[in-house]
Amino acid sequence: MPVPEYVTRMREHIGHDLLLLPGAGAVVRDEQGRILLLRRSDNGQWSLPAGMIEPGEQPAEAILREVTEETGVVAEIQNLAGVAVHETEYPNGDKCSYLAVWFRCRAVGGEPRPDGDESLEVGWFAPDELPELGGLTKLRIATTADPDAPVWYAEPGELYEELEPRHGL
Repeated sequence: MPVPEYVTRMREHIGHDLLLLPGAGAVVRDEQGRILLLRRSDNGQWSLPAGMIEPGEQPAEAILREVTEETGVVAEIQNLAGVAVHETEYPNGDKCSYLAVWFRCRAVGGEPRPDGDESLEVGWFAPDELPELGGLTKLRIATTADPDAPVWYAEPGELYEELEPRHGL
C-alpha cells in the first residue's frame, strides 16, 4: 500500500518507532447484500477497503475516496459503524497504532476492478461465502450486519486481540 508523503517524512525523523495514525474503513454492500472485498497487493489477503486519512480530510471523505480508488466502486455512507485502535508491525520493522473508524456503506455506482497498486482482485461476496478473513475484517463485517445497530467501540482496556462483536451484533 502506498505510504502517504507525510508518513514518509515522519519516518525519516523517528525511524521504526511507534506512530499513531488515523485510518478509515468501509463495509460496502450491494442491493443483494453482498460485501465488497479486495485482495491486498501487500500481503495477498482478502480485506475491506480502507486507508489512511490525509491531513485536513474528514474520515467520511477519506473512506469514500479509498473505496473508489481501490475498487472502482462508488459508495455512499449509511452510518458510522465502529471505532477501535489496533497495532501492527510491518516486515520492515515500522510500528503503527491505527485509530480506525469504519462505516457501513452501500454501493451506488462504478464497476468493481482492481487498481493494480493496492488491490490485485476485487469482488462481491455473499455473507455466507466469504473467503478467509482476518479478525478485524470479521469484526467490521459483524458490526455492520444490522443497519440499525449502535456504533461499536472497544471497551476501556480491551486489547486488539480481544476485539469481537458484542451481544446482539
